[in-house]
Amino acid sequence: MNLTRSLKISSIFFTIILGLGAAIAQDFPSRPVKVVVTFPPGGGADLTARIISTRLAEVWKQPVLVENRLGGGGNVGADHVLKSPADGYTILLLTASHIGNAAMLEKLTFDLLKDFTPVALSTTSPIMLAVNPSVKAKDLKEFVELLRANPDKMDYASCGMATTHHFSMELFKYLTKTAAVHIPHRCAQAVVEAVGGQLRAIAVTMPPALPFVRNGQLRAIGVTSLKRSINAPEVPTFAESGVPELKNFAVENYYGFAVSSATPKNLVSKLEADIRKVLSEPELQKKLFAAGFDIFSKSSVDSAELLRADLDVFQRVAKTAGIKQE
Repeated sequence: MNLTRSLKISSIFFTIILGLGAAIAQDFPSRPVKVVVTFPPGGGADLTARIISTRLAEVWKQPVLVENRLGGGGNVGADHVLKSPADGYTILLLTASHIGNAAMLEKLTFDLLKDFTPVALSTTSPIMLAVNPSVKAKDLKEFVELLRANPDKMDYASCGMATTHHFSMELFKYLTKTAAVHIPHRCAQAVVEAVGGQLRAIAVTMPPALPFVRNGQLRAIGVTSLKRSINAPEVPTFAESGVPELKNFAVENYYGFAVSSATPKNLVSKLEADIRKVLSEPELQKKLFAAGFDIFSKSSVDSAELLRADLDVFQRVAKTAGIKQE
């Protein structure tokens, strides 16, 4: 008799909790929402956050504030999100670079995959491999042949140590059994020096390099993404290069949104639905295309699967290439 009564009370309590959770999700947001960007203003993460947040503010009829919280290669801002209430009002602008950081686990105060729930990936800014016209390689296949004939005599610059750009090139080198010297740099400065001839090859976010490719001051060799970019459909992917070892190559430089894993699931579902809905709007897509992004809309579940797969690859690459945080 007591057991039956206890079960009934537990059932009622569970029903009340579910009802409260549904009500919270339905009323969300009732006050301003904050999106934490762990990189400086003006970059891919910041632009993704601001363009999408502006539209979400219109849909939600509440301010969506973008806060740039820098430090630790993105870890300071991520830690801040985790220490905030898990109520959906503090959101992390998740990037592929966070996966790079997670590949060096000793540097983190949290477990990216366990402590965060990805809400939705949203955009990607393809990584382009480009060379100064003096380099005698017209495409990626010829570039591979050049590296094999001159091991460690070619250098390349990426957008920094342990960035997605760095990981993509080290994975490329591992698969093709080639050698080249890595020079950590900043994307914009790397482009300038490649145009000037101080650098011969660069693996950078595509938008700053594309104008120089178009005017002939740089030669685009390929993009690391699975599909060609809508902003540069003439540039082939690594997988299309004809190099057998690269037939399944794909490294995406993506951006999206994540919250603490303690956030109620129905609230995560609402955030996911709202973000993916605005991403499907042609006007918003035009703004993102104009900023140099491709749409990379992924569900929460699909985003989590991609993060896990990428972390596995990045950890193996980090070990093989000896990549460590500075």
